[in-house]
Amino acid sequence: MKRILPIVIILVVLGTAVGAAWYMKRAATDVKSSSGASNVAGAPAGPTSVNASPGAQPPHIRGGENAVVTLEEFGDFECPPCKDLYPLLKAIEAEYGSRLKVVFREFPLTPAHAHALTAAQAAEAAGLQGKFFEMHDLLYENQTELKKMFDVRPTYEGYAKQIGLDVEKWKSDMTGAAVEQRIFLDGNRAHAMGVKGTPSVFINGTELPFEQFNPEGLRNALINAFAKAGK
Repeated sequence: MKRILPIVIILVVLGTAVGAAWYMKRAATDVKSSSGASNVAGAPAGPTSVNASPGAQPPHIRGGENAVVTLEEFGDFECPPCKDLYPLLKAIEAEYGSRLKVVFREFPLTPAHAHALTAAQAAEAAGLQGKFFEMHDLLYENQTELKKMFDVRPTYEGYAKQIGLDVEKWKSDMTGAAVEQRIFLDGNRAHAMGVKGTPSVFINGTELPFEQFNPEGLRNALINAFAKAGK
C-alpha cells in the first residue's frame, strides 16, 4: 500500500493539471466564438485611434450629423452607471441640439451582465427599422425592473410593439447576421480606442475622465471642444 500511494498521488496531480488545461483551452475557445463586443473587452489593449476602426456603419446619431463636435458613448444597457449617465446626456442633447453630434456604440459586458447582449440585439434590431433610439431609451428607463427578470424577451417584444415595429421582422433580426456584425464592429472600435468598461465617453476622439461625468464636467469639456474647433 505504501508503495502504491505515491503513484496514486502523482496520477491525481496529473489528472488535475490536465483537467485545468482542458478547461482553460475550452474557456478561451468559448470567448473567441461568442458574438458581440464582450469578446473584444477581454483582449489586450490596442493603440487609441479614432481611425483604427470605424465601428458599425451608419452609426446611431442624435443631434447634427455635420456638427463640428462629436460626443461618442460606448454603453451597456444593463450597466448602472450608463443608466445614471443617460438623463445627463439627454439634457446635453436638448441643450446643444444640432450643434452637437451624439453617437452611441454598443459595448455589452457579458457575461457579467446577463441581459446586456440581448438588450444590444433588441436595440440594433429596432435600429434596422429606424427606431434604435426609441428602444435605447426604453431599455435605460426600465433598466432597474429589467435586471430583476429571468427572461426579458417578452418585455422587449412589448417594447417593440409599443414603438411600432414589425415585431416578427424585429425578432428575426435580433439573431441575424446584420445585428451581430454591428455589435462586433462597435466592439472592434471600442478595442481600438482603448475602452475598458462602460460608460466610456469620447469628445472629438479624446476620452472624458469618469470624474467629469456630471453636468459641469461635460459642459466644460464641450466648451473646450467647441473652442478648439473655432466655434
